[in-house]
Amino acid sequence: MTTQPKFGLSRRSFLASAGAFGAATTMMPRMALSQDGKVLTVRSYSDLQLLDPAFRLSLPEDDIIRSIFAPMIVPQSGDTWGWKPIAVESIEQLDGLTVAFKLHPEIGFTDGYGQMTAEDVKFSIERIADPANESPYAGDWAALKEVEVKDTLSGLIHLNNPFVPLWNTTLPTPASCIVSKKAVEELGGKIATDPVAQSGQYLLTEWVPKQKTVLRRNPDWKYEQGGYEEIHIIPIEDPATAELGFEAGDLDYTWTAVSSLPRLKENPPEGSVVLEKPSLAYVWLGINQDNEALQDVRIRRAIQHAIDRPTVVDAAYFGAAAVGNGIIAPGLPGSRDAVTYDYDPEKSRALLEEAGATGLSVTLDILNQSERLTAAQVIQANLADVGITCEIKQNDSGTFWTLGSKEGDYFMNLQLVLSRFSMQPDPSWATVWFTPEQVGVWNWERFDNAEYKALHDQGLQESDPAKRDEIYKKMQGLMDESGCYVFFTHEVVGAIHKDTVSPGLKPNGESLLADFKEA
Repeated sequence: MTTQPKFGLSRRSFLASAGAFGAATTMMPRMALSQDGKVLTVRSYSDLQLLDPAFRLSLPEDDIIRSIFAPMIVPQSGDTWGWKPIAVESIEQLDGLTVAFKLHPEIGFTDGYGQMTAEDVKFSIERIADPANESPYAGDWAALKEVEVKDTLSGLIHLNNPFVPLWNTTLPTPASCIVSKKAVEELGGKIATDPVAQSGQYLLTEWVPKQKTVLRRNPDWKYEQGGYEEIHIIPIEDPATAELGFEAGDLDYTWTAVSSLPRLKENPPEGSVVLEKPSLAYVWLGINQDNEALQDVRIRRAIQHAIDRPTVVDAAYFGAAAVGNGIIAPGLPGSRDAVTYDYDPEKSRALLEEAGATGLSVTLDILNQSERLTAAQVIQANLADVGITCEIKQNDSGTFWTLGSKEGDYFMNLQLVLSRFSMQPDPSWATVWFTPEQVGVWNWERFDNAEYKALHDQGLQESDPAKRDEIYKKMQGLMDESGCYVFFTHEVVGAIHKDTVSPGLKPNGESLLADFKEA
């Protein structure tokens, strides 16, 4: 049973405000689609910002990167987790510390950079692992000792210690994408938005910022081909706007708002297929413990107790998503049945008074999407009920994903932030972003806990599921104790596509562009 807020605001009023937000959003420009089925047009929730496997910023970039820079392996599409080879002819784990690989012989880099070699593999992996490069994905290769080159196409990946997530969250992700050593060194060490030395099943041939990205089949790719001649990717931040674009015929495939799923499933547009997939993602409210106004843990705990989590989730998702209790989704080791704080406005008011923080004012940063705005409005009303004034600040994707970065000028002013992170099918891929090394990178709460870090490192080597379950539950308990987190939901993933399209999707509904085919 959903608990109604005690401040007199109904679920219906929040849903109405979300509808008004969606109606006010500018529609996407019309696209002229190919009539011969050779062009696939899909929606992305953000525009690309970096195309470097070592420094990528968002999930949509992941899919482009692994399409244009051949990875060793990729996730397989379907309803079960697995992987398939792309750049490698063979790859196998010889023992707990050694992986042998051999590249396909006919993979070349564009722009005259020649054949892909084992030396490029060594360079690509070791540049992510090297602490000097400050890759936010260094944790994917935390156990790496070195990559040994055996000959032109073959090599060995040597680990310092067993690494349980290797085949789940390292090798099948862009952490195994292979870039040209020569090209990256000539670029000064980092790839931006104009890729050279592409090598994948597709090539990026056009990018109009905030309008369109075009991928075209690589004519020199000798192995498994992508299903379409071209893929056009249209950045549309708000899913409700994308749904209107789909119904207008401008898109072949789009993620939907979770809140739209009941309506779309009941009455799907003609010629469409509506999908609902279980999600590994997690949505939470982060509280920056280093911000001057929020350094007292009693204030952060007061915010935890002020927020009615079921009402936030119900209002934002129209009852289509369940309340979550941490960063690890059901079905994975470490998934929890409850958090260690409860909705208790009286306790919240008492903590604020004890901390001398009555009359507190805070800002809440969100991504400019209708579901986020609805959730933020419930949070705002919850906080008002205990005497905290909350200003909601909406950001486009280009701004939002840099708010907490130490390279920016806003990270210390960041106070509350409503975030959603995508996941891979291992709990370590949730916990890694909140380690001390990630402070000012993806750890925007600036949560810095040595015990948490030690448990994270232990979980990477522990293969016993029961022991891993205990480790990851304890880690989330430490997050609760910090007062930096209010956990909301793992959502579900909704998508809609034309019945002429057979989408390539991971079990959690995330797209694999190269696996999309004509139905």
